[in-house]
Amino acid sequence: MLSRRRKVRIETARMTLRPPQHADFRAWTALRRASRDFLTPWEPAWADDHLSRKSFTNRVYWAQRAISNGTAVPLFLVKRDTEDLLGAVTLDNIRRGPAQSGTLGYWVGAHHARQGYMREAIESLVFYAFNQIDISRVEAACLPENAASRGVLEKCGFKYEGVAQSYLQINGRWRSHVLYSNLRGDRRGRTDIG
Repeated sequence: MLSRRRKVRIETARMTLRPPQHADFRAWTALRRASRDFLTPWEPAWADDHLSRKSFTNRVYWAQRAISNGTAVPLFLVKRDTEDLLGAVTLDNIRRGPAQSGTLGYWVGAHHARQGYMREAIESLVFYAFNQIDISRVEAACLPENAASRGVLEKCGFKYEGVAQSYLQINGRWRSHVLYSNLRGDRRGRTDIG
């Protein structure tokens, strides 16, 4: 379980995964703005104030509360050698008790896609979830046609579990999603879903 004083920081081969900070506003806004066309087909519609300082400030405060309360682990991907912001990964909706599970969400800036950063981040966050905060199941969902997202999940050991009809509103429409999970001590075989 996350304690109120615990600072979450995960070091990977090339990145530091850490919670968002107020000082990240300009880098986050620039990356989101530059990646808008790349991200829009896969994300819920952006609110009118999505890129505003107030919205970002609320995001930072939400991240601090979520970590303190043990309900989520929202992290920015920061390239260690350049300090560039690359994207974000979040273990959200952490459920305790008999479930011991959480839901994975992630995005990467358009110019940083397909360079292995998200795989590195997901593998590190899943390891952290299993070994540091006692999560037994990490779930993820993506659009069926999002081959890049499905590929990174499968490379990170997630297994296909099925389809959730009208799962999320993406770009203004209710969309079905394919569901994946990664289990601590998983004994399931490979699925080879293409």
